[in-house]
Amino acid sequence: QAFFCLLLCVPWGSSCPPSCQCTERAGAKAVLCSSRHLEEIPKDIPKDAVFLKLDANSITRIPSNAFRHLSHLEELDLSRNAIEKIDRAAFKGVAAGLRTLDLSSNRIRSIPKEALLALNAKLRLANNPWHCECALQEVLWEARLDPDSVQDITCHTAPREEYVGKPLLQVLDAGVNFCSVRQRTTDVAMFITMFGWFTMVIVYVICYVRHNREDTCKHVDYLKSLPSTQGHPE
Repeated sequence: QAFFCLLLCVPWGSSCPPSCQCTERAGAKAVLCSSRHLEEIPKDIPKDAVFLKLDANSITRIPSNAFRHLSHLEELDLSRNAIEKIDRAAFKGVAAGLRTLDLSSNRIRSIPKEALLALNAKLRLANNPWHCECALQEVLWEARLDPDSVQDITCHTAPREEYVGKPLLQVLDAGVNFCSVRQRTTDVAMFITMFGWFTMVIVYVICYVRHNREDTCKHVDYLKSLPSTQGHPE
């Protein structure tokens, strides 16, 4: 019975990452790598994995194409890590089939919207030190967020101090639009730049006219100082 249990729990033998446990859950392949002190995503995850748990490790980054070979993947748990950076193509190759993606309780401050907006998965983004900005707002609008955890997406930093510590959804419900703030800031910067160039042109024209006037006056004074050469009739 012990030998049969061993075969059931580790049916893939050497194809399973050495730091993980591979088993079946409801007839689907599951790779369990929870609390294994991993600092990066294992390279040798079986291609037919459907469930992948990488929670409670020390992973700091999700690089591009990290799961591209896992075409059957449906559930991915990356919660309770130390993730700070997520590349734009981090979930390329699994976007269509992924049903749930848990990124909660990490160190994520910002995330490229391209990394998440292509996903059909239900997202958990709670308990991260988010910087509330336009990109995060767009993710909130476009992505499929887990309704049970959306209230825990809190502004750790924000353009205005009054938003810090508040749930992002509460800030947006109050009528704040981080994207319009960024657009307004850009418009103001463009206006200041155009005004600066316009001022430079006006100053140049004034200096040019003043310089020519001074030269003209000097020339007239010079002509007046010359002795008259006109003859007197006899």
